[in-house]
Amino acid sequence: MAIAQEALEAARGYLFTHPEEVTRAMRSALGLRVGVPIVALRWFGKQLEKSGKVSDLKLDSVPPGLKASAGLDLMNTPLRASAIVYIDRIVFNEDELTVAIRLEEVDLRLDGDAATPVAALIKSGALDLSSPGTLVGFMPNRNPVIAEAKDNRIVLDLMRDPKIGRNPMVRSAVSVLTSFVTLKNVSSDDEHLDVGFRAFPAGVSGAFRSFRRHVVMPSIGKFLPGGR
Repeated sequence: MAIAQEALEAARGYLFTHPEEVTRAMRSALGLRVGVPIVALRWFGKQLEKSGKVSDLKLDSVPPGLKASAGLDLMNTPLRASAIVYIDRIVFNEDELTVAIRLEEVDLRLDGDAATPVAALIKSGALDLSSPGTLVGFMPNRNPVIAEAKDNRIVLDLMRDPKIGRNPMVRSAVSVLTSFVTLKNVSSDDEHLDVGFRAFPAGVSGAFRSFRRHVVMPSIGKFLPGGR
C-alpha cells in the first residue's frame, strides 16, 4: 500500500511539472496507445533496487528499444550487466501469447573481484555474449515459456505456461479478451515507452463469436439438464 501511495504522489508531481503529458495521453488513447514516461520506469527501477536483487539500475531510451544496465550478484559473483532490448514481434490471440525479444550490445563484466566459477568463466572469455539467445537455449531445465532461443533472439510464449495454457478458464478468458483488443507492439521514443493495442483483430463478428463460444454458451449449458 505504501508503494502505491508513493507511486501516486510521484505521478502527481511529474504531471504538475509536465502538464503536456496529459495532452499526449489523450492523443495516445485515441490511437490505442499507452505511453509510459521513461522516468516512471526509472522510478520503479529504484523500488526494485530496494529489494536488494539489483543495484544501480539504469534505464535509457534507445529508440525503438530500451537500454538497461544494473549491478547484480550471481552465485556470489558481483557483476555489471547491460543490454539493449528490442521487442521485434508480439502475437496475442487465443492460441499464443508470444513476445519476440532481440538483445543487442550485451555486456557482462565483473564488478569487483571474486574467486568463483562464474568469475573464472567471465575472465576466460568463454561466454559468447554476442549470442545470448544461444546461451539461453543451452540452459538445462529452461522455463517452458521460452519457445525459442537462438543467436540474439529469445521468443517467449506465455501460453506454454501450464497455469495458462492448460487452464480452460484462463484460456477462455484470454480468447475473449484478445478478440476484442490485443497487444500490438512496444517501442520507445526519446522520453516514452509506447505500448500499442489493436481493437477487434478478427473483426467485430469474430469478437462476438468468441464471446458467444466462451461466455454465452457455457452459461446456457449450466442451466441445461446435467449442466453444472
